[in-house]
Amino acid sequence: MPDSPSQPPTEEPSRKMPKRAGIGLNVFIQVILALALFVGVNRLNYRHYWRWDLSPGQDYTLSEFTLNYLNSLSRDVEISVVFGRDSKVFGEVESLLEEYRLHGRKRIKKRSVDPVRDIERAEQLKADTGLSFAQNGVLLRCGTNRRFITEEELVIRESGTATNRQIIEFRGEDAITSALIAVVEGDVRRFLHVVGKGSRSDAQLGDAYSTIANLGKQQNFAVTQINLSEISSIPAGFDGLLLTAPRYDFSEREIVMLHDYWKSKRAGLFIMLDPAGETARLDAFLASVGARPRGDRVLVAESTSTGARKEFTVQAEFMKDVPFTRHLTSSSISLAGQSESLELRVDDPVLREQAVTVTPLLRASPRFWGETQFLDELPIVDESDTVPPIYLAAAVERGAFQDESERADSARMVVVANAAMLDQQTMLAVNRDFTAACLNWLMSREKLAGIMSKPKHAYRIQLTSRQHELIFWVTSIVLPALILVFGFMVWATRRSA
Repeated sequence: MPDSPSQPPTEEPSRKMPKRAGIGLNVFIQVILALALFVGVNRLNYRHYWRWDLSPGQDYTLSEFTLNYLNSLSRDVEISVVFGRDSKVFGEVESLLEEYRLHGRKRIKKRSVDPVRDIERAEQLKADTGLSFAQNGVLLRCGTNRRFITEEELVIRESGTATNRQIIEFRGEDAITSALIAVVEGDVRRFLHVVGKGSRSDAQLGDAYSTIANLGKQQNFAVTQINLSEISSIPAGFDGLLLTAPRYDFSEREIVMLHDYWKSKRAGLFIMLDPAGETARLDAFLASVGARPRGDRVLVAESTSTGARKEFTVQAEFMKDVPFTRHLTSSSISLAGQSESLELRVDDPVLREQAVTVTPLLRASPRFWGETQFLDELPIVDESDTVPPIYLAAAVERGAFQDESERADSARMVVVANAAMLDQQTMLAVNRDFTAACLNWLMSREKLAGIMSKPKHAYRIQLTSRQHELIFWVTSIVLPALILVFGFMVWATRRSA
């Protein structure tokens, strides 16, 4: 058969190239979708996010009390950070106040003013408030109420008289929360400080008064001095009476005033005893409420190669079952000078019938005892002495009901058997925190007592000359060379392509 004529090869239909308009529309839609995804993810991240405090001491975590207070804040508060950038605590203050703003449910408005760089804004703030801002600080304003916290109120420095004392603790949250309560509530609590009973010295009496007065600036209470010999009764309307190391005894009339005050519905007493004081009537009053001073001296004595040694500075620990000092239980306290032991009637049925409870606050280290013959060169423990446990401070409460609303009207007292606890030369930060906790308890503000200061740590790295040389070569030669080599490799790759 003759070959059939070959069929011409069928040509594949040519692809239709998309039009430019279609390409442009496709790219436009992709860009819009990418932008929408980007904006949506960022908005979601802005509204819903998690934050972690990875600092070893949880330096940027607010206490439970502050968080609860911020959550219930009912008024707007404006906070102005008036700080120079060269301040050593500028970073801590900024980070702390940012936490207040974030947890303040939009009630906290925060702004920063550098008085050196932002001169115009600083001058405007001066004109608005009338304050000079001679030093760094934080200004809180709520309506017509305002409070300026200086930089020194935010820190605790090492003891001494030097001008360049190092910062050992940062107590920003304590000071700022107290000031926040003050400007929101407006009312200032008030204490009476009893004078005219002498002390070991005028300077030491002034130390106790100035320390408590400074605490008042930070904890929103004022201290007014009073002489019991000039009044007929303790005036009402005050949150407590402060007796700091009296040397001379109370008169019969003054003791009757003290008894009448303690029997009132809402009494508060903070008493620092001087073991060397002649205060028989005051001691009898304390014995009647279950905290009798024994008149001994708490010490430890031992014979050494250089002779007999007596140590009167007592190392003590906080009792673990006391709510308003629970935040201090991991710390120890040092009481300089001389202390006497307290006989506490914790389970006395007579006091129980009167609804009076006695709770120990401080217990001396087990190596200390209460010595009656403390003037001997080398005293030893005998039958007349007090053996451990030795209690140095106690809380007394009359009307201690389980119902918290009724407990707010109870009479409260704190007795410390030491006169030097607030001396400027020997006082530690924990002494101040303990005093603040006791005063807040007297004012029925024990929740505010749990805000502790944060210790500041200084780290020093010692480097040898060889390590210095190694750091120089790595940072100045090796790292720049690696970057140069990587750049050359990228250039060579693109050239070969």
